[in-house]
Amino acid sequence: MKNLLLIGDSIRMGYDKSVKKTLEGKANVIFPADNCRFASYLLRHFHEYLGEINGEDIDVIHWNAGLWDTLRLFDEEPHTPIDIYAYYIERICIRIKKLCPNACVIFATSTKVLSEKLCKDFPNFNRYNEEIEKYNDEAVKIVEKYGFKINDLYALSATLPEEAHSDAVHYYTPAGTESFTNQVLSFVVPELGISEVLEYHEEMYIDKPVGI
Repeated sequence: MKNLLLIGDSIRMGYDKSVKKTLEGKANVIFPADNCRFASYLLRHFHEYLGEINGEDIDVIHWNAGLWDTLRLFDEEPHTPIDIYAYYIERICIRIKKLCPNACVIFATSTKVLSEKLCKDFPNFNRYNEEIEKYNDEAVKIVEKYGFKINDLYALSATLPEEAHSDAVHYYTPAGTESFTNQVLSFVVPELGISEVLEYHEEMYIDKPVGI
């Protein structure tokens, strides 16, 4: 079977188990228990996320990084300035190419948040969709230079009703999980050489998000 690597923050953690369950017997799906956090953190730990699999044996990589980078604490600037974010995104691209030269790589954009609810419930813990969009745009320009495909999860998240949210940031609900899982599958399944129609199998990750 071909090897699929899923890495990213707690948005990834909302669909990874359902992707794995749906692809059971069709592909080997691996992902870390770790929340991959900031772009700089993902770069530092990327080689560890391969687990016991040789990087050259990874067939498809689906990854994201950005929501932690856009976080504003105590009404300060984003945790990672956008030029530094771009620097790390490019280094991740180079690292992926170096360690997993045979992989088809898919970058997922960061998802939309309920900014007003987030700011109201956690006044010192803020994210703004306008900034998320800017960081997404910056990342997309970079990853496309390396031939990576784009899964626009931000655009998908913008179509989902508020009820699909489990909180102001996450989508740990049946509707959110199914929507993200199916879109991820629509990108990875063709690259895995799977031609049959798959039946969706849901496995909710956790009741509360890890980190972020």
